[in-house]
Amino acid sequence: MQRPEAGKPLIKFNHCKKYIYSFSMPQCCPLCGQVTGSRKLEEAPVSISDPFTNGHQEKCSFLLRPTQGTFLREYDGRSDLHVGITNTNGIVYNYTTCGVQRDEVGWEQSVSIPLLQPGMFGLMDQWDKYLEDFSATEAWLPQRYEDDHHNCYSYTLTFINCVLTAEGKEQLGKREFTEKYVVPRTRKASKYITLYRAIEERGFYVTDRPDEETNPPEGSGSC
Repeated sequence: MQRPEAGKPLIKFNHCKKYIYSFSMPQCCPLCGQVTGSRKLEEAPVSISDPFTNGHQEKCSFLLRPTQGTFLREYDGRSDLHVGITNTNGIVYNYTTCGVQRDEVGWEQSVSIPLLQPGMFGLMDQWDKYLEDFSATEAWLPQRYEDDHHNCYSYTLTFINCVLTAEGKEQLGKREFTEKYVVPRTRKASKYITLYRAIEERGFYVTDRPDEETNPPEGSGSC
């Protein structure tokens, strides 16, 4: 399987009283054409946090990616998504029409949600055995797969609830888990995708600075 192309890093800098986003710091401002080599701290470029991660480098995590293609290239906001659970070696266990798969590649651009709190070494030591034993049950045979009711999401959430039970915690319903953990990350990812593609198309992207939106210029007043 071909590894997905890694996204380029994004930066943000201030110029012309605007926020300007790009893949790298340009020599000249794309708005006014002036040299951008300012010594002002507030105009220095800052990196934009990438919401995607190489899932194979994540331990004991819930992963989310498009069923086909990648987030930055093919995903259109309506495409089907696929989910899985990593073991302690970054192998992604996921349920499909072929049964439980154990992927060593293919999840290099994923949204990741850690499932263990720091310091839970006892549970981490048992994680791989729990995941393997869970995946070997008849519930996840290929013929049991149903697109709407017994799918990859059912598999991951059922395992997560088994872990919560082992921790003595309350189980989570699909809606609760999705709204609490998945939606905040997918919203952030959606904004990042929009920004990334706009920069790819135009070379940069411009927004108003919050202080410019909320604070009127000095000397201005209402009529």
